[in-house]
Amino acid sequence: MFDVGFTELMVIAVVALIVIGPERLPRVARTLGHLFGRLQRYVNDVKADISREIELEELKKFKSTFEDAARGVESEVNTEINSVQSEVTKTQNEFSSELNSLTKIEDPAAAPLTPGPVSGEPSLTPSEIGPEPRREAPAKPEKTTV
Repeated sequence: MFDVGFTELMVIAVVALIVIGPERLPRVARTLGHLFGRLQRYVNDVKADISREIELEELKKFKSTFEDAARGVESEVNTEINSVQSEVTKTQNEFSSELNSLTKIEDPAAAPLTPGPVSGEPSLTPSEIGPEPRREAPAKPEKTTV
C-alpha cells in the first residue's frame, strides 16, 4: 500500500512528539491503533463480501448452465419417447390390420380355431402316434419309528 520505511516512521514519531507532546502521545497512539484496526477489519469485511458475491454469481451461472443442460437432456429424452411411442403405435396398427385381414380370409363358422399342422408337414392321428405311456402312482413313504 504505502512504501514507508523505518526512517520515515522515525520522522513521523519525532514530529508527533513535538506537536502533540509527551503526555498525550500514548493516548493518541492508542486511539490511532484502534482506528487502524477498525479500518483493517472493515477492509477485510468488504473483501469477504466481494468474494462471496463473486462466488454467488459463479454458482448462479453454474446453476443456469446445469439447468439448461438438464432441459436439453429432458427434451431429447421426450423426443425419443415420442418417436418410440409412434413406432409402437404404427406397428400395433399394422398388426391389427394384418390380423383383421387374416380373420376376414378365414370363415370362422367353417373352421374352429384349433391348431393344425404346419403346411408341408404330414398330420398324424392319435392311432399313428401310439398309446400314452402309463403313469404309476407314487409310492407311499414308509413310517419309521425312532
